[in-house]
Amino acid sequence: MTAPQSAPLPAPLTGLRVLDLATLFAGPMAATLLGDFGAEVIKVEHPGKPDPSRGHGPSKDGVGLWWKMLGRNKRTITLDLSKPGGRAALLRLAATADVIVENFRPGTLEKWDLGWPELSAANPRLVLARVTGFGQFGPSAHRPGFGTLAEAMSGFAAITGEPDAPPTLPPFGLADAIAGLTTAYAVMTALAARERTGEGQVVDLALIEPILAALGPQPLWYDQLGHVQSRTGNRSPNNAPRGVYRTADGTWVAVSTSAQSVAERVMHLVGRPELIDEPWFATGADRARHADVLDEAVGSWIAERTRTDVLAAFEKAEAAVAPVQDVRDVMADPQYQALNTITTVDDPELGPLRMQNVLFRLSATPGAIRWAGRPHGADTDEVLTELGLSPDDLTALRAEGAL
Repeated sequence: MTAPQSAPLPAPLTGLRVLDLATLFAGPMAATLLGDFGAEVIKVEHPGKPDPSRGHGPSKDGVGLWWKMLGRNKRTITLDLSKPGGRAALLRLAATADVIVENFRPGTLEKWDLGWPELSAANPRLVLARVTGFGQFGPSAHRPGFGTLAEAMSGFAAITGEPDAPPTLPPFGLADAIAGLTTAYAVMTALAARERTGEGQVVDLALIEPILAALGPQPLWYDQLGHVQSRTGNRSPNNAPRGVYRTADGTWVAVSTSAQSVAERVMHLVGRPELIDEPWFATGADRARHADVLDEAVGSWIAERTRTDVLAAFEKAEAAVAPVQDVRDVMADPQYQALNTITTVDDPELGPLRMQNVLFRLSATPGAIRWAGRPHGADTDEVLTELGLSPDDLTALRAEGAL
Protein backbone atom coordinates (compact mmCIF):
# COMPACT_ATOMS: atom_id res chain seq x y z
CA MET A 1 0.00 0.00 0.00
CA THR A 2 1.39 3.41 -1.00
CA ALA A 3 1.76 5.97 1.76
CA PRO A 4 -0.46 9.02 1.29
CA GLN A 5 1.29 12.00 -0.26
CA SER A 6 1.41 15.10 1.90
CA ALA A 7 0.32 18.38 0.37
CA PRO A 8 3.23 20.51 -0.86
CA LEU A 9 4.28 23.23 1.51
CA PRO A 10 3.65 26.83 0.41
CA ALA A 11 6.56 28.87 -0.88
CA PRO A 12 8.51 30.48 1.97
CA LEU A 13 7.41 34.06 1.28
CA THR A 14 3.74 33.25 0.69
CA GLY A 15 1.62 35.89 2.42
CA LEU A 16 4.21 38.65 1.97
CA ARG A 17 2.97 41.60 -0.10
CA VAL A 18 5.54 43.75 -1.92
CA LEU A 19 4.87 46.97 -3.81
CA ASP A 20 7.46 47.50 -6.55
CA LEU A 21 7.59 51.22 -7.37
CA ALA A 22 11.13 51.03 -8.79
CA THR A 23 12.59 51.09 -12.30
CA LEU A 24 15.86 50.14 -14.00
CA PHE A 25 17.08 47.66 -12.54
CA ALA A 26 18.23 47.00 -8.98
CA GLY A 27 14.94 47.71 -7.19
CA PRO A 28 12.78 45.73 -9.61
CA MET A 29 15.25 42.83 -9.46
CA ALA A 30 14.99 42.73 -5.68
CA ALA A 31 11.20 42.54 -5.97
CA THR A 32 11.54 39.79 -8.58
CA LEU A 33 13.71 37.73 -6.24
CA LEU A 34 11.10 38.06 -3.49
CA GLY A 35 8.33 37.10 -5.90
CA ASP A 36 10.24 34.03 -7.04
CA PHE A 37 9.82 32.57 -3.56
CA GLY A 38 6.14 33.28 -3.11
CA ALA A 39 5.75 36.96 -2.27
CA GLU A 40 2.81 38.71 -3.90
CA VAL A 41 4.47 41.49 -5.87
CA ILE A 42 2.42 44.39 -7.26
CA LYS A 43 4.31 46.42 -9.84
CA VAL A 44 3.22 50.06 -9.76
CA GLU A 45 4.02 52.03 -12.92
CA HIS A 46 3.19 55.49 -14.18
CA PRO A 47 0.20 55.41 -16.57
CA GLY A 48 2.09 57.15 -19.37
CA LYS A 49 5.69 56.24 -18.55
CA PRO A 50 6.10 52.51 -17.90
CA ASP A 51 9.23 51.01 -16.38
CA PRO A 52 11.88 51.65 -19.10
CA SER A 53 13.03 48.04 -18.78
CA ARG A 54 10.00 47.18 -20.93
CA GLY A 55 11.85 48.78 -23.84
CA HIS A 56 15.42 47.82 -22.97
CA GLY A 57 17.20 45.46 -25.32
CA PRO A 58 15.68 43.26 -28.03
CA SER A 59 11.95 42.78 -28.38
CA LYS A 60 9.73 40.28 -30.17
CA ASP A 61 6.46 41.31 -31.77
CA GLY A 62 6.82 44.65 -30.00
CA VAL A 63 7.12 43.00 -26.57
CA GLY A 64 10.30 43.69 -24.61
CA LEU A 65 12.02 40.45 -23.63
CA TRP A 66 14.02 41.80 -20.68
CA TRP A 67 10.75 42.78 -19.02
CA LYS A 68 9.46 39.23 -19.37
CA MET A 69 12.17 38.14 -16.91
CA LEU A 70 12.30 41.23 -14.68
CA GLY A 71 8.50 41.42 -14.45
CA ARG A 72 7.87 37.77 -13.73
CA ASN A 73 5.62 36.86 -10.80
CA LYS A 74 4.37 40.46 -10.61
CA ARG A 75 0.86 41.85 -10.95
CA THR A 76 0.98 45.14 -12.85
CA ILE A 77 -1.00 48.27 -12.08
CA THR A 78 -0.74 51.93 -13.01
CA LEU A 79 -0.83 54.89 -10.63
CA ASP A 80 0.32 58.46 -11.02
CA LEU A 81 1.59 59.14 -7.53
CA SER A 82 1.72 62.88 -8.12
CA LYS A 83 -2.08 62.98 -8.43
CA PRO A 84 -4.22 63.13 -5.27
CA GLY A 85 -6.11 60.02 -6.29
CA GLY A 86 -2.92 58.12 -7.06
CA ARG A 87 -1.43 59.14 -3.72
CA ALA A 88 -4.55 58.04 -1.85
CA ALA A 89 -4.61 54.71 -3.68
CA LEU A 90 -0.95 54.06 -2.85
CA LEU A 91 -1.55 54.78 0.84
CA ARG A 92 -4.41 52.28 0.80
CA LEU A 93 -2.10 49.74 -0.83
CA ALA A 94 0.65 50.51 1.65
CA ALA A 95 -1.71 49.72 4.50
CA THR A 96 -2.00 46.17 3.13
CA ALA A 97 1.68 45.70 2.22
CA ASP A 98 4.76 44.42 4.00
CA VAL A 99 7.38 45.98 1.74
CA ILE A 100 7.71 48.90 -0.66
CA VAL A 101 10.71 49.05 -3.01
CA GLU A 102 11.36 52.43 -4.64
CA ASN A 103 14.24 54.14 -6.42
CA PHE A 104 13.13 57.72 -6.93
CA ARG A 105 15.71 60.42 -6.27
CA PRO A 106 15.78 61.41 -2.59
CA GLY A 107 12.98 63.83 -1.83
CA THR A 108 10.65 62.70 -4.62
CA LEU A 109 8.28 60.66 -2.45
CA GLU A 110 8.39 63.46 0.11
CA LYS A 111 7.36 65.94 -2.59
CA TRP A 112 4.23 63.86 -3.12
CA ASP A 113 3.59 63.60 0.66
CA LEU A 114 4.47 59.90 0.46
CA GLY A 115 7.60 59.94 2.60
CA TRP A 116 8.33 57.68 5.52
CA PRO A 117 6.15 59.62 8.00
CA GLU A 118 3.08 59.20 5.81
CA LEU A 119 3.80 55.59 4.79
CA SER A 120 4.60 54.40 8.32
CA ALA A 121 1.51 56.16 9.63
CA ALA A 122 -0.54 54.14 7.14
CA ASN A 123 1.26 50.95 8.17
CA PRO A 124 3.69 50.89 11.12
CA ARG A 125 4.89 47.39 10.10
CA LEU A 126 5.93 48.50 6.61
CA VAL A 127 9.51 48.08 5.37
CA LEU A 128 10.49 50.80 2.88
CA ALA A 129 13.49 49.87 0.72
CA ARG A 130 14.99 52.97 -0.91
CA VAL A 131 17.47 52.13 -3.69
CA THR A 132 19.38 55.06 -5.18
CA GLY A 133 22.68 55.72 -6.87
CA PHE A 134 24.33 57.43 -3.91
CA GLY A 135 22.08 56.97 -0.87
CA GLN A 136 19.64 59.27 0.89
CA PHE A 137 22.17 61.84 2.14
CA GLY A 138 25.63 63.21 1.39
CA PRO A 139 26.98 65.58 -1.29
CA SER A 140 26.03 63.29 -4.20
CA ALA A 141 22.67 62.11 -2.92
CA HIS A 142 20.58 64.18 -5.34
CA ARG A 143 22.63 63.38 -8.45
CA PRO A 144 21.15 60.99 -11.03
CA GLY A 145 22.75 57.62 -10.44
CA PHE A 146 23.04 54.50 -12.58
CA GLY A 147 24.97 51.27 -12.32
CA THR A 148 27.61 52.49 -14.78
CA LEU A 149 28.51 55.30 -12.40
CA ALA A 150 28.77 52.85 -9.51
CA GLU A 151 31.03 50.58 -11.55
CA ALA A 152 33.30 53.54 -12.21
CA MET A 153 33.15 55.17 -8.78
CA SER A 154 33.65 51.96 -6.75
CA GLY A 155 37.02 51.11 -8.27
CA PHE A 156 35.71 48.22 -10.38
CA ALA A 157 36.52 49.82 -13.75
CA ALA A 158 39.95 50.94 -12.56
CA ILE A 159 41.11 47.34 -11.98
CA THR A 160 39.33 45.81 -15.00
CA GLY A 161 41.06 45.51 -18.37
CA GLU A 162 44.57 45.07 -19.69
CA PRO A 163 47.43 46.98 -18.00
CA ASP A 164 48.09 49.19 -21.04
CA ALA A 165 44.42 49.71 -21.95
CA PRO A 166 41.72 52.03 -20.60
CA PRO A 167 39.59 51.09 -17.57
CA THR A 168 36.82 48.72 -18.65
CA LEU A 169 33.11 48.83 -17.80
CA PRO A 170 31.04 45.62 -17.87
CA PRO A 171 28.70 45.20 -20.86
CA PHE A 172 25.77 44.40 -18.58
CA GLY A 173 24.19 45.74 -15.39
CA LEU A 174 26.73 44.42 -12.90
CA ALA A 175 26.30 47.03 -10.17
CA ASP A 176 22.51 46.88 -10.50
CA ALA A 177 22.51 43.09 -10.21
CA ILE A 178 24.71 43.13 -7.10
CA ALA A 179 22.52 45.86 -5.60
CA GLY A 180 19.36 43.91 -6.44
CA LEU A 181 20.65 40.85 -4.62
CA THR A 182 21.71 43.02 -1.69
CA THR A 183 18.35 44.79 -1.53
CA ALA A 184 16.50 41.48 -1.31
CA TYR A 185 18.83 40.47 1.53
CA ALA A 186 18.32 43.85 3.24
CA VAL A 187 14.54 43.52 3.01
CA MET A 188 14.62 40.06 4.56
CA THR A 189 16.89 41.38 7.32
CA ALA A 190 14.44 44.19 8.07
CA LEU A 191 11.54 41.74 8.08
CA ALA A 192 13.42 39.52 10.53
CA ALA A 193 13.88 42.54 12.80
CA ARG A 194 10.17 43.28 12.50
CA GLU A 195 9.44 39.83 13.96
CA ARG A 196 11.12 41.01 17.16
CA THR A 197 10.09 44.65 17.29
CA GLY A 198 6.71 44.57 15.56
CA GLU A 199 7.70 47.67 13.58
CA GLY A 200 8.97 48.32 10.09
CA GLN A 201 11.88 50.55 9.11
CA VAL A 202 13.66 52.18 6.17
CA VAL A 203 16.35 50.43 4.14
CA ASP A 204 18.76 52.95 2.58
CA LEU A 205 20.76 51.21 -0.16
CA ALA A 206 23.17 53.01 -2.51
CA LEU A 207 24.32 51.36 -5.75
CA ILE A 208 27.89 52.46 -5.04
CA GLU A 209 28.18 50.35 -1.88
CA PRO A 210 27.38 46.67 -2.66
CA ILE A 211 29.75 46.59 -5.62
CA LEU A 212 32.49 48.05 -3.43
CA ALA A 213 31.89 45.23 -0.95
CA ALA A 214 32.13 42.72 -3.81
CA LEU A 215 35.59 44.05 -4.72
CA GLY A 216 37.02 42.60 -1.52
CA PRO A 217 39.64 44.02 0.84
CA GLN A 218 40.97 46.84 -1.37
CA PRO A 219 40.22 49.61 1.17
CA LEU A 220 41.88 47.54 3.89
CA TRP A 221 44.95 46.93 1.73
CA TYR A 222 45.22 50.63 1.00
CA ASP A 223 44.64 51.62 4.63
CA GLN A 224 47.29 49.29 6.02
CA LEU A 225 49.81 49.06 3.17
CA GLY A 226 49.10 51.92 0.78
CA HIS A 227 48.50 49.24 -1.85
CA VAL A 228 46.50 50.22 -4.95
CA GLN A 229 45.45 47.29 -7.14
CA SER A 230 46.30 47.78 -10.81
CA ARG A 231 44.79 46.35 -13.98
CA THR A 232 46.19 42.90 -14.74
CA GLY A 233 43.87 41.68 -17.49
CA ASN A 234 42.89 38.06 -16.90
CA ARG A 235 45.81 37.48 -14.57
CA SER A 236 45.52 37.54 -10.79
CA PRO A 237 48.05 39.03 -8.38
CA ASN A 238 47.23 36.20 -5.99
CA ASN A 239 47.84 33.05 -8.05
CA ALA A 240 49.08 31.68 -11.37
CA PRO A 241 48.56 30.14 -13.81
CA ARG A 242 45.19 31.81 -14.10
CA GLY A 243 43.47 33.07 -17.24
CA VAL A 244 41.94 32.05 -20.53
CA TYR A 245 43.83 29.95 -23.04
CA ARG A 246 43.13 29.23 -26.71
CA THR A 247 42.68 25.62 -27.80
CA ALA A 248 43.73 23.99 -31.07
CA ASP A 249 40.17 24.23 -32.45
CA GLY A 250 39.95 27.97 -31.84
CA THR A 251 37.88 27.93 -28.66
CA TRP A 252 38.89 29.07 -25.19
CA VAL A 253 39.11 27.57 -21.73
CA ALA A 254 39.58 29.20 -18.32
CA VAL A 255 42.04 27.79 -15.80
CA SER A 256 42.25 28.59 -12.10
CA THR A 257 44.90 27.48 -9.60
CA SER A 258 43.74 29.20 -6.41
CA ALA A 259 44.71 26.09 -4.43
CA GLN A 260 48.36 25.03 -4.26
CA SER A 261 47.47 21.37 -4.85
CA VAL A 262 45.62 22.27 -8.04
CA ALA A 263 48.57 24.31 -9.31
CA GLU A 264 50.81 21.29 -8.81
CA ARG A 265 48.37 19.00 -10.64
CA VAL A 266 48.29 21.39 -13.59
CA MET A 267 52.09 21.36 -13.86
CA HIS A 268 52.13 17.58 -13.88
CA LEU A 269 49.37 17.54 -16.48
CA VAL A 270 51.15 19.87 -18.90
CA GLY A 271 54.45 18.05 -18.53
CA ARG A 272 56.33 20.67 -16.52
CA PRO A 273 56.64 19.09 -13.04
CA GLU A 274 60.10 20.60 -12.57
CA LEU A 275 58.49 24.01 -12.05
CA ILE A 276 56.95 22.75 -8.81
CA ASP A 277 60.46 22.55 -7.33
CA GLU A 278 61.18 26.22 -7.98
CA PRO A 279 61.28 28.17 -4.69
CA TRP A 280 58.80 30.70 -6.04
CA PHE A 281 56.17 28.02 -6.79
CA ALA A 282 55.32 27.55 -3.11
CA THR A 283 52.84 30.46 -2.82
CA GLY A 284 50.17 31.90 -5.06
CA ALA A 285 51.59 35.42 -4.91
CA ASP A 286 55.07 34.22 -5.87
CA ARG A 287 53.64 32.15 -8.71
CA ALA A 288 51.81 35.26 -9.92
CA ARG A 289 55.16 37.06 -10.20
CA HIS A 290 56.26 34.32 -12.61
CA ALA A 291 53.04 34.25 -14.62
CA ASP A 292 54.88 34.55 -17.95
CA VAL A 293 56.64 31.23 -17.36
CA LEU A 294 53.53 29.46 -16.14
CA ASP A 295 51.27 30.87 -18.86
CA GLU A 296 53.70 29.70 -21.53
CA ALA A 297 53.76 26.21 -20.02
CA VAL A 298 49.99 25.91 -19.77
CA GLY A 299 49.12 27.88 -22.89
CA SER A 300 51.43 25.95 -25.21
CA TRP A 301 50.05 22.61 -23.95
CA ILE A 302 46.44 23.71 -24.38
CA ALA A 303 47.14 25.19 -27.83
CA GLU A 304 48.03 21.74 -29.16
CA ARG A 305 44.74 20.13 -28.11
CA THR A 306 41.04 20.54 -28.81
CA ARG A 307 38.76 21.92 -26.15
CA THR A 308 37.13 18.53 -25.67
CA ASP A 309 40.51 16.90 -25.04
CA VAL A 310 41.66 19.70 -22.73
CA LEU A 311 38.52 19.51 -20.60
CA ALA A 312 38.74 15.71 -20.38
CA ALA A 313 42.41 15.79 -19.38
CA PHE A 314 41.89 18.46 -16.72
CA GLU A 315 38.92 16.57 -15.29
CA LYS A 316 40.94 13.34 -15.11
CA ALA A 317 43.74 15.23 -13.35
CA GLU A 318 41.25 16.86 -10.94
CA ALA A 319 42.42 20.30 -12.04
CA ALA A 320 40.12 23.31 -12.29
CA VAL A 321 39.02 24.25 -15.81
CA ALA A 322 35.87 25.46 -17.57
CA PRO A 323 34.98 26.26 -21.15
CA VAL A 324 34.53 29.93 -22.03
CA GLN A 325 30.89 29.81 -23.10
CA ASP A 326 28.57 32.21 -24.82
CA VAL A 327 24.81 32.07 -24.35
CA ARG A 328 24.45 29.37 -27.03
CA ASP A 329 26.75 27.10 -25.03
CA VAL A 330 25.01 27.97 -21.77
CA MET A 331 21.63 26.91 -23.15
CA ALA A 332 23.05 23.48 -24.07
CA ASP A 333 25.38 22.97 -21.10
CA PRO A 334 24.67 19.63 -19.38
CA GLN A 335 25.38 20.97 -15.88
CA TYR A 336 22.94 23.85 -16.31
CA GLN A 337 20.45 21.37 -17.74
CA ALA A 338 20.85 19.08 -14.74
CA LEU A 339 20.21 22.00 -12.38
CA ASN A 340 17.29 23.29 -14.51
CA THR A 341 19.02 26.68 -14.43
CA ILE A 342 17.28 27.64 -17.67
CA THR A 343 13.60 26.85 -17.38
CA THR A 344 10.60 27.24 -19.68
CA VAL A 345 7.71 29.57 -18.83
CA ASP A 346 4.47 29.62 -20.83
CA ASP A 347 3.48 33.17 -21.72
CA PRO A 348 0.12 34.27 -23.18
CA GLU A 349 1.77 36.90 -25.37
CA LEU A 350 4.81 35.10 -26.74
CA GLY A 351 4.31 31.40 -26.00
CA PRO A 352 7.03 29.29 -24.34
CA LEU A 353 9.92 31.39 -23.03
CA ARG A 354 13.24 30.09 -21.75
CA MET A 355 14.87 32.17 -19.03
CA GLN A 356 16.95 31.84 -15.86
CA ASN A 357 15.17 29.92 -13.12
CA VAL A 358 14.96 31.00 -9.48
CA LEU A 359 18.37 31.59 -7.93
CA PHE A 360 18.63 28.60 -5.60
CA ARG A 361 16.89 25.37 -4.68
CA LEU A 362 15.10 24.85 -1.37
CA SER A 363 14.42 21.20 -0.57
CA ALA A 364 11.09 21.71 1.23
CA THR A 365 9.66 25.04 0.04
CA PRO A 366 11.06 25.76 -3.42
CA GLY A 367 10.44 28.92 -5.39
CA ALA A 368 8.89 29.00 -8.87
CA ILE A 369 8.21 31.24 -11.83
CA ARG A 370 4.44 31.40 -11.95
CA TRP A 371 4.19 33.75 -14.93
CA ALA A 372 6.39 36.02 -17.03
CA GLY A 373 6.16 39.81 -17.10
CA ARG A 374 2.62 40.99 -17.76
CA PRO A 375 1.43 43.90 -19.92
CA HIS A 376 1.51 47.45 -18.58
CA GLY A 377 -1.37 47.96 -16.12
CA ALA A 378 -2.90 44.55 -16.75
CA ASP A 379 -4.08 44.10 -13.17
CA THR A 380 -5.00 47.67 -12.24
CA ASP A 381 -8.76 47.21 -11.95
CA GLU A 382 -8.49 43.87 -10.16
CA VAL A 383 -5.99 45.06 -7.55
CA LEU A 384 -7.79 48.30 -6.80
CA THR A 385 -11.15 46.56 -6.65
CA GLU A 386 -9.67 44.22 -4.05
CA LEU A 387 -8.89 47.35 -2.01
CA GLY A 388 -12.58 48.24 -2.03
CA LEU A 389 -12.66 50.79 -4.85
CA SER A 390 -15.88 50.75 -6.85
CA PRO A 391 -16.24 51.04 -10.64
CA ASP A 392 -17.23 54.68 -10.11
CA ASP A 393 -14.03 55.22 -8.10
CA LEU A 394 -11.94 53.78 -10.93
CA THR A 395 -13.74 55.95 -13.45
CA ALA A 396 -13.01 59.04 -11.33
CA LEU A 397 -9.35 58.10 -11.00
CA ARG A 398 -9.05 57.69 -14.75
CA ALA A 399 -10.71 61.04 -15.30
CA GLU A 400 -8.13 62.57 -12.97
CA GLY A 401 -5.29 60.90 -14.90
CA ALA A 402 -4.26 58.92 -11.83
CA LEU A 403 -4.60 55.53 -13.60
